[in-house]
Amino acid sequence: MKKGIDYIGVNCCFVCHDGQGRILLHKRSVNCRDEQGCWDSGAGALEHGETFEEGVRREVREEYGVEPMSVTYVRTRNLIRPHADGRSHWVVNLHLVEVDPEQVSIGEPDKMDEIGWFDIDHLPQPLHSAFIDDLSQIKHLLVRTTFDQD
Repeated sequence: MKKGIDYIGVNCCFVCHDGQGRILLHKRSVNCRDEQGCWDSGAGALEHGETFEEGVRREVREEYGVEPMSVTYVRTRNLIRPHADGRSHWVVNLHLVEVDPEQVSIGEPDKMDEIGWFDIDHLPQPLHSAFIDDLSQIKHLLVRTTFDQD
């Protein structure tokens, strides 16, 4: 049985930022299950027994090779999308994660063609459709987070 296909999957989605208004995105490789070539933030399925924060921290380490400095819960939503086998259904738990940009690296080279830091108002194209759905919420929180540090 496949998560998100045969039963509802639960994931931890995250957007890493540098505390100065820039976000970290990766370009999805041809090995990704969908939306290859699109820029995305990061996510992974929650493992049995993990809290949301533990799942986010694990996924950030796996994908970007860095330990999160802070993890902030943003929202939970349903993500129901067309899939080759019908529809996929995930419960998405979105988090904003501050990381040290000097410590970031590609942790999953089979799934990422490249990574980059971008100003929230000047993002690369095309963006992953699920990331687009979260963008306005992230932008609002990122501006507030950056402002709070000044």
